[in-house]
This record gives sequence, structure tokens and C-alpha cells, in this order.
Amino acid sequence: MVLRLEVFESEARGPASDTVVLDTSALEETRLASYDSGYAAGWEDATAAQSGDQARIGADLARSLQALSFTYQEARSHVLRALEPLLEAMAGKLLPAIAREALGGIVLEQLMPLAADMAETPVTLVLNPLARPAVEPLIAAATGLPLSIEEEASLGEGQVYLRFGGAENLVDLDRATSEILAATRGFFDLSRKEG
Repeated sequence: MVLRLEVFESEARGPASDTVVLDTSALEETRLASYDSGYAAGWEDATAAQSGDQARIGADLARSLQALSFTYQEARSHVLRALEPLLEAMAGKLLPAIAREALGGIVLEQLMPLAADMAETPVTLVLNPLARPAVEPLIAAATGLPLSIEEEASLGEGQVYLRFGGAENLVDLDRATSEILAATRGFFDLSRKEG
């Protein structure tokens, strides 16, 4: 089958060449070649656009993560500054009071294993006179040990020596409290240096 197309060129070619004759297979090849080149150009455009989008998204994500990191550090710093007075007050005031109240129970916890081993050996508790009211009632009620209490004003309110036979144990809640307070202060000092 022969296809005839109208020619739209100038008249310089002459009146006899009004039409161009193309073979159907040549026309199909030209059409497929045009489709392939258009498809390839579209694919290249899409790939370039996708690469550009990925680069833009990556840059946006990096900026967002950087801003988020800064915001997190800033928020952490504000929270720590707000908590510092509370935690120092707890470690400096509340913790010693809790330690004084817990002293009797801790001394009792230290004495109970000794009660089984040394039932007839007298035990001497050496403590600060201010700690005696918190310790004496618990110890007297819970043990059957022969027990004597000696007061020593030079000891802190959270310190008790347990003496039995030739051995001696120290319960030192004052030291534990001061170490906790020092650790709390050290933590906040380090946080200030990092921030």
C-alpha cells in the first residue's frame, strides 16, 4: 500500500512534485524511532528530576535533623537547669532525713546475720546521741542479742559502729549521702560544661 502525502514546500521544485510517496514500513520505522527517542528523552528527564528531588529531600532532612539535634540539646539543657535546684535540695536536705529514719532498719539488717552466729556475744552499738531514738526501739524489739548502746557525739547522725567480739562494722549513711550529693553536683557541673 502506498501512502500519498501533500507537500507544503515552496513552488521552487516545480508543479510535478506536489506529493511525496512513502512506504508504509518506512513510515512505521520512522514512527517507532520517534517514539523511542521521545521515550528516552522522557526517561532522562524523569531520572534527572528524581535525582534532583532526592538531593533536595536529603538536604532538607539533614537541615531538619540538625535543627532537631539543636532543639533537643537546648531542651535538655533547660530541663537540667530547672531540675538542678530540686535535685540538690533532695540530695542535701531530704536524703539526710531519709537516711536518719532508715538508720535503725539498716543497723538491724546488719545485726540479724550476727544474731544467729553470735547469740551469746554482747554487741555494742556506738552512735550519735541524736540517732539513738531512731535506732534503739527497732533493735530492742527485733533482736534477742545482749545489746548495749554507747553514745559518741563525734559520730555523725548517720554513723553507727557495730562492735561484737573483736570485730567492728561501720554503717555510714552520712558518707553515702555526701557521695550522692557530690555526684549530683558533679553531674550538673559536667552538663553545664557540655552545654
